[in-house]
Amino acid sequence: MYCLARFLYYLTDKTWPMSRIVSLPNTHSRSSEVPAWQQFAGLALRSVFIITLGVLMFRMALPQSETIATAYDTPNDLVRLVLGLAACAWLLVQLFRVPRDAAAYRTWFYLGLVAVPFALVCLFAAW
Repeated sequence: MYCLARFLYYLTDKTWPMSRIVSLPNTHSRSSEVPAWQQFAGLALRSVFIITLGVLMFRMALPQSETIATAYDTPNDLVRLVLGLAACAWLLVQLFRVPRDAAAYRTWFYLGLVAVPFALVCLFAAW
């Protein structure tokens, strides 16, 4: 009952105690806080990963027939070609969009250390 009375008092009085006021720290960090070598390495690993993924998608999107001109023979090859080219176009757009904050540079740096060798192995295995 005491809690309800206290809550109603705060609602009518419109004054909140200092313990109720919450101040959040500044969670937005600028990209200038990331060292230059980490920005470069993050962008380079990101670019290599996206290019490798694009080449792998293009390779898998090619029709199983001899040439691209014969993709119209079977609907499966045509659908695979259209979807693969759309995915490659999306990756091309993503390639030119740079990360916007410091956490993205760090994420791509650490993720790229693992993802780039794996993507390269997949590319060479599928080729």
